[in-house]
Amino acid sequence: METDLIRIESATLTAIVSPLGAEMQSLRTASGADLLWHGDPDWWSGRAPILFPIVGKAPGDRIAVGDHEAQMRQHGFARRSLFELVAHDSDSCRHVLRDSAETRALYPFAFELAVSHALADDTLSVSAEIANRDNRPMPFGFGFHPAFAWPLPGAEGMPHEIRLDNGAEPQLARLRDGLLPPDRHPSPFSAGRLILAPEQFEADAMIFPEGAGSGLRYGVPGGPELAFSFENLPNLALWTIPGAPYLCVEPWHGMAAQTGASPQIAERPFSLSLAAGDSVRFAWRVTAHL
Repeated sequence: METDLIRIESATLTAIVSPLGAEMQSLRTASGADLLWHGDPDWWSGRAPILFPIVGKAPGDRIAVGDHEAQMRQHGFARRSLFELVAHDSDSCRHVLRDSAETRALYPFAFELAVSHALADDTLSVSAEIANRDNRPMPFGFGFHPAFAWPLPGAEGMPHEIRLDNGAEPQLARLRDGLLPPDRHPSPFSAGRLILAPEQFEADAMIFPEGAGSGLRYGVPGGPELAFSFENLPNLALWTIPGAPYLCVEPWHGMAAQTGASPQIAERPFSLSLAAGDSVRFAWRVTAHL
C-alpha cells in the first residue's frame, strides 16, 4: 500500500495529500503562499480531516447500530485510518478506505469510502463517494473539516468575513459538552454577511444546521478571498480556537448527537441511511482569488 505523500499541481496551485485519513496536508499557490493551515500541534494538529461514519461527538463516546455498540471518538475513524492510493496523475489523486476487521469491530458494515482531490487552474475540488457493500441499510454521517489560513496571504491586518451566496441569516446552534442541544440562537449573519472575530469561537464552533446554502466566500471583499461551493452538504460549521491563525470551513451531512439522545447513529441529526448496494457522493470546491 502506498504510504508516501502525494503531490498534485495545476498551473497556479499545488496540493499535498496524505494516505493517512486521505487528508490534504497543504494547498499552496505558485508564489509559495499557503492557503491551508499547516497543522501546528500547539494549536490543532488537524489540517483537513475526513469525518466518517459520524460527525462530532457521540454520547459518552459510544455509538450504536441496532444491538451493536462500540466506543467511537469524535468525528469517527476515517481520519485516523490508512487509505489506499488507487489513482494518481499530475493534477489529481484518489484514495480508498475499505472495511476491515478493525473497522467492523467499531462499525459493523462492509463499505467503501473513496476520496478524490483534483486541481484545475486556481480551483481545488474534493469529493467523497461512499458505497454500502453490505446487505442491509447503513446509517452514517459524513463531513469535511478543512482549515484555512486566517488571515489569508496578502490580507494580514484586514478584517475577514464570511458571505453566504444565498444572502441568508441561518439560525445558530452551539454545542454543550460536545453534544447538540435543541435550542437555537439568533443568526450572527446580517443579509448573509458575518464579520469574523476570535471571540465568536469562545463557545466552540458556530454551527448552522440549515439555511447556509451551497456556497460562500471567505476573506476580504475586494481583496484576497476563497470562494466555496458545496454538493449534498446541508450543514455548515465554522470553527477555530480563539487566537489561532486558521478558520475551519466545514460542510457536513450529519452533526453531533443531540443532548439526551441514544447512541444510535440513525437518530443523529441529518444522518443518512444508505440502502444495500447503493452509493452517495459529497463534494466541495474552492477557488482562490488572491
